[in-house]
Amino acid sequence: MRTSPWVVASYAFIIFIGILIALPNVLPQSTLDRMPSWLPHSRVSLGLDLRGGSHLVLEVDHADLLNERLQNLLQDSRRVLRDNGIEPSGVRRSGDVVTVTLRDPAQRGDAVDQLETLASPVGFGTSVGQSDLNVGTPTPNTITLAYTEAGIESHASAAVEQSLEIIRQRVDQVGVAEPTIQRVGSDRVLVQLPGEQDPSRLRQLLGSTAKMSFHLLGNQGEPGVTMLPDEQGQQYPVQDRVELSGDRLTDARAAFDPQTNEPIVNFRFDTAGASRFAQITQANVGRPFAIVLDNKVLSAPVIRQPITGGSGQISGGFTVEEANTLSALLRAGALPAKLTVIEERTVGADLGSDAIEMGVFTGLIGFLLVVGFLILLYGGWGVVANVALFINIILTFAALTMIGATLTLPGIAGIVLGIGIAVDANVLINERIKEETRKGRSAFGAIDAGFKRAYSTIVDSNVTTLIATVLLFWFGSGPVRGFAVTMGFGIIISMFTAVAIVRVAMIWLTGRMKLKKIEIRPLLPIKLVPDGTQIRFMKARFFGIGISLFLSAASIILFFTPGLNYGVDFRGGIQMEVVTEGAADIAAFRSHLDGLGLGDVALQEFGSPNHLLVRVERQQGGEEAQTAAVQSLRAAVVEIDPTAEVERTEVVGPKVSGELATAGILSVVLASIAMLIYIWVRFEWPFAVGAIATLVLDVTKTIGFFAITGLDFNLTAIAAVLTLVGYSVNDKVVVYDRMRENMRLYKKMPLRELIDRSINETLARSLYTSATTFLAMLPMAIWGGSAVSSFAIPMVFGIVIATSSSVFIAAPILLFLGDWRTRRAKKAAADALVEDGEEARPT
Repeated sequence: MRTSPWVVASYAFIIFIGILIALPNVLPQSTLDRMPSWLPHSRVSLGLDLRGGSHLVLEVDHADLLNERLQNLLQDSRRVLRDNGIEPSGVRRSGDVVTVTLRDPAQRGDAVDQLETLASPVGFGTSVGQSDLNVGTPTPNTITLAYTEAGIESHASAAVEQSLEIIRQRVDQVGVAEPTIQRVGSDRVLVQLPGEQDPSRLRQLLGSTAKMSFHLLGNQGEPGVTMLPDEQGQQYPVQDRVELSGDRLTDARAAFDPQTNEPIVNFRFDTAGASRFAQITQANVGRPFAIVLDNKVLSAPVIRQPITGGSGQISGGFTVEEANTLSALLRAGALPAKLTVIEERTVGADLGSDAIEMGVFTGLIGFLLVVGFLILLYGGWGVVANVALFINIILTFAALTMIGATLTLPGIAGIVLGIGIAVDANVLINERIKEETRKGRSAFGAIDAGFKRAYSTIVDSNVTTLIATVLLFWFGSGPVRGFAVTMGFGIIISMFTAVAIVRVAMIWLTGRMKLKKIEIRPLLPIKLVPDGTQIRFMKARFFGIGISLFLSAASIILFFTPGLNYGVDFRGGIQMEVVTEGAADIAAFRSHLDGLGLGDVALQEFGSPNHLLVRVERQQGGEEAQTAAVQSLRAAVVEIDPTAEVERTEVVGPKVSGELATAGILSVVLASIAMLIYIWVRFEWPFAVGAIATLVLDVTKTIGFFAITGLDFNLTAIAAVLTLVGYSVNDKVVVYDRMRENMRLYKKMPLRELIDRSINETLARSLYTSATTFLAMLPMAIWGGSAVSSFAIPMVFGIVIATSSSVFIAAPILLFLGDWRTRRAKKAAADALVEDGEEARPT
């Protein structure tokens, strides 16, 4: 039982490095600035829900991109044919196809060769050599051009890459600190801007294509003229022909008109642009000249005199902020395609600071409750477990700091839950050592046997929880991924702290104190589960299964009537969190907001009388309609109650909500299948069937809990369900592991008696682990706030359900299956005897 000094030194080194890496997270910035440069200075980044800011997901508008590419293809086809002496009778676009009609069919071969020069290769690996353009010849004098699927995907990917750089430039232009701009998938861009709270300005800044062009005005109704509106809705007959495009701009700055003192935007062209601008203004003195941005007329001044200096100005009744935004857009350049905001989440800085304070408070209270409970259970040895738990938290923060993770409020919930689950290993070890001591083993013998017997159970139970965590990370997004990362690290590190560090500490203390026998006693002379408990659980198996089936059936009915309170994550739409100084007048809010014409408006008080949740269905008319609805809601909220503040805004499109719902369902199903396979491999198929059947009953009850309480069923709720799936199986694995062990020890013991014995032997562990996890989550369920209520409250409920189902559901199912297997085996043996007798009978 001696521990190698090298092993002790390695453990000490890991802990020391972990403390150094995690230390900057608790030190003030002034102290960090004075520390030597060779020491770690990195901190865990705070998510937007903790520091305030805006989160947007933008998607390339494929229809707009294809339209733009086809318009260019139309112009390029005319140009390349004209440059090579081929005069077609017509080049027209019909849907997604450009059709070229030749005057002379004999020119078809040359025309095809020239048009194929417009194609570009796309693809990688085995796809290299594919073309983005399909050139066909349906008739002798007709040629068709259409973009291939690979071509459209390639152009969309290139548009995203180009958009990333333009968005970075736009964000830099307005001076947002520490932005996060990254590609998500093949056609999406994620933008996170801390501190920025005006979603309408963000949408204008990031979603505007900012394609500026200069056109002459024509006459309404004549060919080649399109009616375009300005900001006030006035229509202008704008010629389709672009006289000068905005890509010739070299600079744009907001300023004030010296005559009217109104905000304007001054712009300057490059050399070629200045020359072209001079030509246009010289040839069209006295004619109106429209400046168009994204199919809207900014202004249409009359050309009074030739402009040869290469500069001009745009005036359109701008506010100072609008002039600054427009100049930033023009300086950064135009996006290659329209970007649609498909998801938007905005959190106020005040709400973020409150979330940090409440997260730390609830986490600390949960940790102290667990610490106190362990000391009450195991006395001085509970202190050893608590030290390991504290080291676990330090190493978890060190790991998060090393990988540059972002800590969110659900991430704090993951750390708190990880604390509760990490205690499981300590409880298993201590209970095993107590058993070995009761068998008469010496101090070192009990420690050795206790750790050996607990190890496989710890691995099996943690692997099942990690399966759920991995799938959460895989299918989750944003804060849910943050939760998965923190809980995953906590579980993995707990296997090191609870097994390796606690073992070394217990051996050292036992040798130091020269103990002959390990006495793990509670601090108070009270035992929650007395030694030698022999409860006949299987006598109540029909009652337990009956109650469970009844509750699950009721939950299924509740799922349909009244149904779940789906959050904005799953049904799309707009959700706002409003805080007022006094109690919110819900009747006044409802009356006023219903009159905005935004469809069904749902109001819900939560947390306190001055907190109000406003939900509005998704508006018809694309992203501009969502922006207008958000602005209307914000203005109306302040008009109803001048003290009101919008602390959180979420806007989710139907595409995203559908994807999130699909991913959530898929993650729960895959987690269940993965656990079934793992238990089947590690145990036998009846164990797997029992675990999954119980899991279905546990999940349905949790869904019923969501329905009856009206809690938001959103991404955080899916995280709760998945975590409960892992926790439920974790609890059953411990009971199953003892059953498997007892089957080897008591081969002739009846199955019912063996199951009862196994449950009684693990009862203390099940109750203690559930109690610690319950205590860890309880403060967050009570005080955590709306951001984690959909996770913490169902977790508290689910812990009780999972613990009871291990005893009253999973074990009886195993007994039924075991009896069925026994009867089948006896019948097979009897049939074999009959067959043998018939063969032996003389004919």
